[in-house]
Amino acid sequence: MTLPRILGEVAVLLGLLSTGLGGTIRLEKPHNPPMSASVCSGKSASLDADRIALVIGNATYPDADSPLPQMTRDAQGLTNVLRKDGFLVDAVDNATRIDMTCAIDHLSARVHLNSIVLVYFGGFGVQSDGHNYLIPVDAKIWSERDVRRQGVSIDRLLSQLETSGARVRLVVIEASRRNPYERRFRTYSHGLAPIQTSEDALILSSAAPGQVVEDLAEPHSQLMTALLSQIESAKGIEEAFNNTRNAVAAATQGQQIPAVSSTLTESVNLRPAWSGAPVFSVRSAATGRPD
Repeated sequence: MTLPRILGEVAVLLGLLSTGLGGTIRLEKPHNPPMSASVCSGKSASLDADRIALVIGNATYPDADSPLPQMTRDAQGLTNVLRKDGFLVDAVDNATRIDMTCAIDHLSARVHLNSIVLVYFGGFGVQSDGHNYLIPVDAKIWSERDVRRQGVSIDRLLSQLETSGARVRLVVIEASRRNPYERRFRTYSHGLAPIQTSEDALILSSAAPGQVVEDLAEPHSQLMTALLSQIESAKGIEEAFNNTRNAVAAATQGQQIPAVSSTLTESVNLRPAWSGAPVFSVRSAATGRPD
């Protein structure tokens, strides 16, 4: 077999493998290690970064009634703002379960003790036995048991971020909506259960526990519209999350009230004193000075 023929067959094989991946992954910098099987095996090199984020927008669920186009637009809007604010962002569209677990592992590998980590998920979510699960696009759910087997546990995500040693953990969950999966084994959608936070964490969910959100025909969801505005204007991330909750509640006349849960022990500010740009930093609760 000639060398050109061998190279041609290798190229075809690589093309088939690439089209078989469920999600589209956008890495911020070309030299970043790709999200692949090596990430799940723990072979990915750690990247030293003070502000890192994982943004997942699941819009196309083949097993669902209709797509969620707002989720990819919300994910892209948040990605753009975070990158402008100095975050190193991995953005994943229409993620399978393997995509999601590998992306979380990849994020954890980058964390160091001074890291501020933000995770966003937009898509379907289901609660089971008081625990919440984010639903990948390749999920085949017909029973409550399938939720636990094929969903990605929010508890596991938070525990993994805590174990990784991140100094501050910020989480935005936009998954409190009616979905076809839950209605296959229940008479109605239950929304999400309360999300338990560990120390130094701040969590924003699109609705209160047990509440279900209706998607409107708008470019962005109510939650993301408010959040993008508040990130640009608020002095601190906790203020931004609280203001987002209040803005959404006002805009929907109380029909949608996002949930904010905080165990932060430090003030996470958007605008450091040494810069006019809206970049996240951490100020010591004891001294008030940037660390």
